[in-house]
Amino acid sequence: MITLHPSAFIPAEVAQLYELSFPLEERRDLSAQQLLLEQGSLQLQVVEKDGLFAGFIFCWLLTDFMLIEHFAIAADQRGAGIGSTVMNLLLTQHSQLVLEVEPPDTVDAKRRIQFYEGLGFSAYPYPYRQPSYRAGGAPIPMWLMKKGMPPEEHTFLKITSEIYREVYGTN
Repeated sequence: MITLHPSAFIPAEVAQLYELSFPLEERRDLSAQQLLLEQGSLQLQVVEKDGLFAGFIFCWLLTDFMLIEHFAIAADQRGAGIGSTVMNLLLTQHSQLVLEVEPPDTVDAKRRIQFYEGLGFSAYPYPYRQPSYRAGGAPIPMWLMKKGMPPEEHTFLKITSEIYREVYGTN
């Protein structure tokens, strides 16, 4: 059985998978991530399959939607439907989800986009740049994908503005 468990601290398995799954420019330092958890801004859901660690989700509950900032399933658990089950569990609790994905420039990025499209997500057709997690770092071109959110540009701009302000601390 797949379950999600909220956690106020970052377990070692999550820390290891986080650093393995996301390049340095696409993640915060663990100490900054832990501070956001302690402040209650960021939430961590630990994914378990039959009581054993299988992955994690770092997410933000924003005004009208949940932003999935980082989502990873352990390499030895992939391909067994855990990711789809987790997303469907989230959708029972939150009808409006938003996430950032890399553009389809690599095989892995294409695979991720297809995964989310298979769950009913679609990409906004407007340019989006993820602000840098590092001081002085360059923004990263990404796609913003959504499920349950209106497709209009004004909604995209509202979502983007809130993500920039609340998640990245920029305008």
